[in-house]
Amino acid sequence: MDDVQAVEAFKEKFYLNDDDLAAMQNIKLPSERTIQDYRSTYNDTREWLRREKAANDKESANIDWDDVVFEVDLLKSQEINLDYILELIFEHNKKNKSKAHLIEEVRRLIRASLGNRAKEGLIVDFINQTNLDDINDKASIIDAFFSFAQTEQKCEAEELIRSESLNEGAAKRYITASLKREYASENGTELNSTLPKMSPLNPQYKTKKQSVFQKIADFVEKYKGVGGQI
Repeated sequence: MDDVQAVEAFKEKFYLNDDDLAAMQNIKLPSERTIQDYRSTYNDTREWLRREKAANDKESANIDWDDVVFEVDLLKSQEINLDYILELIFEHNKKNKSKAHLIEEVRRLIRASLGNRAKEGLIVDFINQTNLDDINDKASIIDAFFSFAQTEQKCEAEELIRSESLNEGAAKRYITASLKREYASENGTELNSTLPKMSPLNPQYKTKKQSVFQKIADFVEKYKGVGGQI
């Protein structure tokens, strides 16, 4: 309010008078924690509606999905990035040594973030398996997390390939390419080449392909952006 020119420009742009400005100054904004809860609930609702839309035929549904508009771009403009979450872990650990309390706060923060929701389990595992007191600064906690995540990524990729009996070379190429573009795709022949030898005419082929694709898609969503090799 000290910048008279800026105040006058603001009043002119939004057709406000001095009484309007005074009323706005008396508005109490929600706390940061409350805003995080709102975002988390918003994201939960968005995910529920997305699943409902996929599960129900649009023509027979009672909901007019075209009228359901989510301002995802607005959420992304206020997105909480991973470095910020890790720096907050460092700050919270200095103030409160209870990992249970720290995890509760971190879960709340992650669920308010569209881009990092899939990393919730990974970040919680990092907190549980790391002696945070040995980390001296914010840069070090970021380095420690990425080192941890890359190790977990490699182990989980190997387990996925083993448990699904995938073609190892083709699977690693497909997963690496998917991580690079930050999403898994069913287009082309890359996914097919990862599957165990099975005739496309086999009734189980389509089910197997879809199951493998979903597991790889979830893997990519969890580990995209962490770097490293698989």
